[in-house]
Amino acid sequence: MQNKLLNVKNLQTKGSGAAFLITGVFLTLFVAFLYFDRSSELSAVIQNLGAAGMLLAVMLMAVFCLTPIPSEGLVVVFLKIYGIYLGTFLAWLGCNLGTLVIFFAARHYGQIFFKKLLTPERFKLVDSWVNDKGTWGLFIARLLPLPAFIVNYAAGMIPSIKLWPYFWTAALSIIPYYVGTALVYLGITAKMWIWLVIGGAAILIFWSVSYLLNRKSLKVG
Repeated sequence: MQNKLLNVKNLQTKGSGAAFLITGVFLTLFVAFLYFDRSSELSAVIQNLGAAGMLLAVMLMAVFCLTPIPSEGLVVVFLKIYGIYLGTFLAWLGCNLGTLVIFFAARHYGQIFFKKLLTPERFKLVDSWVNDKGTWGLFIARLLPLPAFIVNYAAGMIPSIKLWPYFWTAALSIIPYYVGTALVYLGITAKMWIWLVIGGAAILIFWSVSYLLNRKSLKVG
């Protein structure tokens, strides 16, 4: 038993180390892109790819959403290349695609592998909201201060959750955060401070709701 616990801890430690390494590489690439795209030359090249470039963007975001790597940096890249409206839409579309991939992977390829990605506490937190409140509980769980991919993997492993409730709760819950990010970006780049304030307020409200829901779940638990 002790050996099994040690193996699980080793896997989690290695997984965390790999996640930090990959995140560091991505941040380096993100900063490099912003530096070399100061005159928007790289953005113009990608825009000239047309539909192929947009498809690549959606696929890239989908891959990011399969991992613990924060996607905010990639969202900013999309906003810089494609503008506020199209950039936000492509990021949202890619996130939803990744969400669907996680559902089918977790549902059809077994729970043993995916449970290595989750701590029992996080799985129990999502499971308790779903058991108590059903689909509404799943939506609330998506507003908790947990990485989206964690909730997706956990929800995908709960047999009572069907595809449609799983999908629409994911698609809807991410909108406020992406819109807030886009408004903050618009406020900074266009020096339109009103949008910066509105976007910042939207993100702050999102975080506040997450905090309050998390406190409630801890009290109930």
